[in-house]
Amino acid sequence: MLNLIAVMFPIICGTGLYIQYRKKERVPTLPYIIGIVITDILALLAMFYSKPITLFALSPKVNFAFGMDIVGRWFLATVLLLYTFTLFYAFIYMRIEEHIQTFMTFYFISLGALIAVCSSANLVTIYFAFELTTLSTVPLVLHEQTNKSVAAGLKYLFYSIGGALLGLLGVFFVYGYAGDEVEFVKGGVLDAAKASGNQSVLLFAFFIAIIGYGTKAGMYPMHGWLPTAHPIAPAPASALLSGIIAKSGVLVILRFVFYSVGADFLRGTWVQYAWIGIALLTIFMGSMMAFKEEVLKKRLAYSTISQISYVMLGMAFLTQEGLVGSLLQVMQHASAKACLFLCAGAFIYLYEKRRVGELRGIGKTSPIILWCLFFAAMSLVGIPPMGGFTSKWHLAQAALGANVGFLSIVAPIVLLISALLTAGYLFPIVIDGFFPGGALGHGHIYEQPEHHEEAERDGNKPFELAPAMMWIPLIGLIMISLFVGLFGNSLAGLFGGIV
Repeated sequence: MLNLIAVMFPIICGTGLYIQYRKKERVPTLPYIIGIVITDILALLAMFYSKPITLFALSPKVNFAFGMDIVGRWFLATVLLLYTFTLFYAFIYMRIEEHIQTFMTFYFISLGALIAVCSSANLVTIYFAFELTTLSTVPLVLHEQTNKSVAAGLKYLFYSIGGALLGLLGVFFVYGYAGDEVEFVKGGVLDAAKASGNQSVLLFAFFIAIIGYGTKAGMYPMHGWLPTAHPIAPAPASALLSGIIAKSGVLVILRFVFYSVGADFLRGTWVQYAWIGIALLTIFMGSMMAFKEEVLKKRLAYSTISQISYVMLGMAFLTQEGLVGSLLQVMQHASAKACLFLCAGAFIYLYEKRRVGELRGIGKTSPIILWCLFFAAMSLVGIPPMGGFTSKWHLAQAALGANVGFLSIVAPIVLLISALLTAGYLFPIVIDGFFPGGALGHGHIYEQPEHHEEAERDGNKPFELAPAMMWIPLIGLIMISLFVGLFGNSLAGLFGGIV
């Protein structure tokens, strides 16, 4: 029951608080803090003390069930960390937004949906939880309720629903060719006798499913929603979308491939090679588009397309080393990219600046924010001791050790090129922020918007204009990435025997 309670509490909490405060202009922070603390406690209890539970069955094979293993715990820990840090940041940032109660409501509902994704015990359960995640996060994208935000939200919805329907095709085939057991199990649930002679059809269906679920993760050619949705959503929503919500697609693919189909069924087939090729293409394409983009949040959205495909690449190798690199990349990218989006939100909140070229000299009044951006950039590039180095080291080792022909050589080269491009589109922001040089030009940050006065009343000027509740979560996210970097090899031991 602990799993079910952990799923339902944030949904009920968010809905109840909306009913209570929907007519008030300002939202009190204490009830939401209590809500996230209780949610974290319940989820932690479910992580370590819950037992598998079947809620109900529609047929002997089709049932809704929850259970927790090391993969679910790892993803759930990432969910809880990001949602907790982002909530405190949102208390400040959302002052410049309207409909705050609505945002907080769907914040909690989406948290419950993600807990359900992490604790699902079979493909049917995770599919419905995955769809609930989409439905509960669309309002976060169209939060501003402008024409552009509604269009972005609908694009996100159509892409996600369409991708999920492609994924559902794979679910049908898995259940059709499975044995009596359909719960997630290492090595998959396919019945070899039933699958014999039908490999071609099954491979096609499974490839379509990988592409479909990869839509949420921004995998080419279904990546188009990310650069549209991220820039228009409020910064806390962008951080969650990029950091963990998009990775719900990654988790579904992981469950589908390693715990339902079985890695052995795909290893050495055209599906594996195509999957690796698409992942490499997405990594390169996302990095190139980010390098050319001038709008900061859109640049980070393209970066997300590239960085999440690192996770896809590691899984596509179908090896233990590749999966270790992918799981480490999940947490380090979640923390680093969420930090970057929140930094971008701080620039919007404090200076109303959205383009990279407008941030020259910003380190004078927001040094902590810029330092956090720098360390997050270090992680994405893969510079030790940050977590990006550890995860990408394992991915490179997995590529060289995988038996995938010339792709074993191409993959590390693409990873290095992507790292250089990442440095090229992130480090200049830091350099120009601290060392602007020359004339600062019209519209520079020192022409302060009116709500700077509010920040000044918080006692943060002149050393750091951003309120402490904005930059403390950023430091917390940086610490997560540093933790993965310093202890990644020890953490790798947790994932033993998955493949």
